Amino acid sequence: MKFLAIILLVSLCEVSWSQYYEYDSHWWISYLHSQQYSYGPSYDYDPDPPRPSVSDCPQECECPLSFPTALYCDGRDLKYLPYVPSRIKYAYFQNNQITAIPDGAFDNATGLVWLALHGNQIVSDKVGRKIFSKLRGLERLYMQNNNLTRIPNGLPRSLRELHLSSNQINRVPANALEGLENLTALYLHENQIQEVGNSLKGLKSLVHLDLSNNQLRKLPDSLPESLVQMYLEYNQMNSVPNDYFKAYPNLQYVRIAHNRLTSDGLPGTTFNTSSLVELDLSYNQLHRIPPVNTNLQHLYLQGNQIAEFTVKSFCTHVDITSFSRLEILRLDGNEIESNNIPPDTPLCLRNADIINM
Repeated sequence: MKFLAIILLVSLCEVSWSQYYEYDSHWWISYLHSQQYSYGPSYDYDPDPPRPSVSDCPQECECPLSFPTALYCDGRDLKYLPYVPSRIKYAYFQNNQITAIPDGAFDNATGLVWLALHGNQIVSDKVGRKIFSKLRGLERLYMQNNNLTRIPNGLPRSLRELHLSSNQINRVPANALEGLENLTALYLHENQIQEVGNSLKGLKSLVHLDLSNNQLRKLPDSLPESLVQMYLEYNQMNSVPNDYFKAYPNLQYVRIAHNRLTSDGLPGTTFNTSSLVELDLSYNQLHRIPPVNTNLQHLYLQGNQIAEFTVKSFCTHVDITSFSRLEILRLDGNEIESNNIPPDTPLCLRNADIINM
């Protein structure tokens, strides 16, 4: 009888519980889970889900969660600069139709480190004079492929790279780059610059200078001693001052190809400097091989009017310890005949792997 009474009591309890938990026959499992994983009070109803925080990313752009300090607004046919959130350090506005950068455009994002504005239609008259005044940490500025006619004003002293190629800049005033003592790379190629003067002298950290594809008629009057690479091809220079390169002990790579250099415009010691590693004088109007230092490793003279091979251009004398370190020599496209090569040439150019005649 006791056993039947217990069974009856359990059955009655199951019926009673089922009235309240008819949608969950395993309510007790749900209860245990709620006790184990719940961190707040339990409710019999579901509260409204919390609203997501409003994003500060402009709707025209993209702000990836994996890179929260970056703002991607590139290639979206924008004609204006959208709002830049204060957290942004890397802003990409390239390949749009932006024509102006008004003052205050970046006042909210003073922590910018990279600013990409290349491939737009920006004109100098519509660039605010104080646009960069608050960007004290900006390191890289990309403004190539625009319609600039002058170097922007008030560039921040923090800049390390300045890209201004493929614009319409025709001059570099003496104070245009003043104060940029941290600048290591300056790209001014494919402009209309006719003269540089002394405007580069104060760039104490400059390593790379590209002034190719301009209208330069002479070399810069002065360069920073830190300079390592200088590219001047596709200009209109016809001479180089004597001992010009000896003033720059760190200069290793010089390209003056596709100019109007003549042998009369190159004094005898012009390129006899021990720091040079690579020298490109191809496609000029040279009639003879200019003397070079024995430390030079790459010499490009193709496309000139050289008719004679002179060993003394590479070695004043040849012995066991005195010889040229030249590895690559290009003389193709000249007027030298292979049977006129002096017999002591192999002793002088004993390190040369490639000689194109």
